[in-house]
Formats: sequence, structure tokens, C-alpha cells
Amino acid sequence: MSIKAWFAAAMLFVVGLSGMAARADDLDEVRARGELRHLGIRYANFVTGAGDGFDVELAQGFTKHLGVKYVFVQTDFYSVLRDLLGKTVDRHGDDVTLEGDDPIRGDMIAAGFTVLPWREKVVIYSQPTFPSQIWLVARADSPYSPIKESNSLARDIDETKALIGSKSLLVMEKTCLDPANYALKGRGIDLRAYTRNTNLNEMTPALLHGEAEFTLLDVPDAILDLQKWAGKIKVLGPISEQQNLAAAFRPSGPKLRDAFNDYLHTIKADGSYDALVEKYYPGIRNSLPDFFVN
Repeated sequence: MSIKAWFAAAMLFVVGLSGMAARADDLDEVRARGELRHLGIRYANFVTGAGDGFDVELAQGFTKHLGVKYVFVQTDFYSVLRDLLGKTVDRHGDDVTLEGDDPIRGDMIAAGFTVLPWREKVVIYSQPTFPSQIWLVARADSPYSPIKESNSLARDIDETKALIGSKSLLVMEKTCLDPANYALKGRGIDLRAYTRNTNLNEMTPALLHGEAEFTLLDVPDAILDLQKWAGKIKVLGPISEQQNLAAAFRPSGPKLRDAFNDYLHTIKADGSYDALVEKYYPGIRNSLPDFFVN
């Protein structure tokens, strides 16, 4: 691409962000409206689907902090960015473009939403709300053994990836389980995209039904699935470095994002945050202890 063409493409992207910002609500607008719309996705214990969950309670507490009404807006991983931005996010590798003109349905995303470099190009994130990591998982009766953990996470990741070889791996694109996030494309792996719906909770059942030899799971989901399907699945090793989950806001919403960060600081100081962690993910501190070091 020529410099002139690259500059023109960059300007179109900036114009798209500017147009989106002009339509967006910020803290003052949320307060004037008297409600905050929480974009949530039924996923693990972040949004249970029963009216509660780690991120549901975080968002509900935030609305009380602001003195506005809480409104839950259900969405999915394929639609959530469009519902926040009013634009369709089209990703091609590390390049991201915004297209179309759609209704804005919510003011913040809180749904076990992973901080990923390509997402950071179109949203602004809060301070981390929760830790994660991507693991390789297989059926318990499979012939594959967990890697032997070393003192190098990078070495462990390489060994785990090598374990897959050319075998089948169940993935879900445009989510934290997208193989493109972890350099798993172009390695000769038999990648099998789960497309029946966008519910990440169905990855383990699909694995148990024999749809692939391996699947990817993030740590919060894996912890719950290891309990739910005790003795039926096993973790083989890490696929990623430790990741962070966070609430996401429009680029035009720094005041709303900063207000959420203030709220998060408050509940960490008064113990409310720790209580939420223990309520929804009591085993997470053993799996990713560094995140919770004060």
C-alpha cells in the first residue's frame, strides 16, 4: 500500500471514530438519562443468565455508585461491539475497520471481556477486573498427557502448542478463543470453528461429544467446567500469557470509564470486590495468584 493510500485509509478510520463519538453517550449523558445500559453476555459466572453473575453485580454496584438505574441488555460476542459502538467491527488480522451505522444499545461491556490488542483499537478499557489465561483442554480419556510445567511460561506455551500437532482443535472466532489471537493459524492444525451459536459455555460439551480432540478454554470457564464435568476433561497446558478482563467503553466515554475505575478502587478497598471473587470464582486465586497480590 502506498503512503498516500495508507494515509487515506487512516483518515477514514479516524473519521469513523469521530462520527461514532458524536453519537455516543458519556457520563453526563448517562446521568441525564438516569440509567446505565449494561451490555452482558451469558458466559460462565460473569453473566449467569439468572439475573446475577460477577460482572452483573459489578455493573449493578456501579449504577448505584452513579445514582442511576441499572438496565441489562443481553447480547453475544459477535454483536457486543456493534451494540456498544453503533458500528460493525471488521477485523482482518491486526487491522480493524468500522463499518455501517447501527443503533447503540448499551453504555458499557462487562461480560468476562478479554483485553485484546485488536479490541483496544476500537474501545477503551477500565482497569483490569479479573485475570484469565487460555488453556488447552482434552477429554479425560484422551491419550494426551499434560505438559510438565517448567520455570518458563513461554517454553510451556510452545510445548503445549506442539502437543496439538496437526490434530483437531475446537475454536470460536471473534472471541477470546479465536486461534488468530495465539498464532495458531498456519501451523497445520485442524482448526474446527464452533458456529452453531456464540455461547462459549458450549465448548466443553462439544468437546465431550467428540467434535474435536482438543478445545481452548479460558481459566474462569475452565475452573467451572472442571467442577461441572469432574473426571471428564483435563487441562494439558497454557496457550497464552496471563490475560486481563475488563469493562469496555466507547472512545468517547473516558469520564464514564474513569468513574468506573474510581468505583472499582472503592470496592477493592472496602472488601466488596474480594467477596464477589469468592462468591463466583472461589478457586481462581490458586490458578492465577499474581493478579490478586495486593
